[in-house]
Amino acid sequence: MAKILIVEDENKIARFLELELKYEGYEVEIAGDGRQGYQKAMQEDVDLVILDVMLPGLSGLEVCRRVRQEGRQVPIIMLTAKDDVTDKVAGLDMGADDYMTKPFAIEELLARIRVALNRRVNAAVKSETLQMGKLVLNLSSHMVTYDQEEVVLTKKEFQLLEYLLKNKNIAMTREQLLNNVWDYEYLGDTNVVDVYVRYLRQKIDDKYGIHMISTVRGVGYIIKDEK
Repeated sequence: MAKILIVEDENKIARFLELELKYEGYEVEIAGDGRQGYQKAMQEDVDLVILDVMLPGLSGLEVCRRVRQEGRQVPIIMLTAKDDVTDKVAGLDMGADDYMTKPFAIEELLARIRVALNRRVNAAVKSETLQMGKLVLNLSSHMVTYDQEEVVLTKKEFQLLEYLLKNKNIAMTREQLLNNVWDYEYLGDTNVVDVYVRYLRQKIDDKYGIHMISTVRGVGYIIKDEK
């Protein structure tokens, strides 16, 4: 079950949230001020942060700003006693995922927690795949499918397709492809790129009647988004 960090200086509220979340099966960490909350958000392996705006040490807005500035993408739900649009906008601008005003119904908070956690899981799954139309390349399983049918590729074919998809809509020179897919194994011999592009076209373009990999005359190759 997910681990949730509560950053709240009001002991009664923190304890109430802790009991409710533990009852729902979540693991819970508590921080009583902004500095401690920031440290735990950065150092602990937490899946979501419930962050009060008004905190001693560092404000919740500043904690949120610093967490995002450091590149930490943990979901953050902010809490405030102020029903103020300005506060809400400020929190969202700092990178908060959601916002609730005290007092709140615990059922609504639990629902928003579930939404935020599901969004994170879906984003993680999506980040493991590269897709163009019906073609899906799965980075973790090293599997490629077209319209859910497996496309069997060699290791180098997979790596070439992966690199082209990661640089979708950008023309890649043969030298760039050679350096990034083959390292320096075929230094100076860009013909190997043409050979492997032909293999991919035979297995994907020709087989499924699509035009995936385009030749950019005098440059190299590109995969463009479908229109």
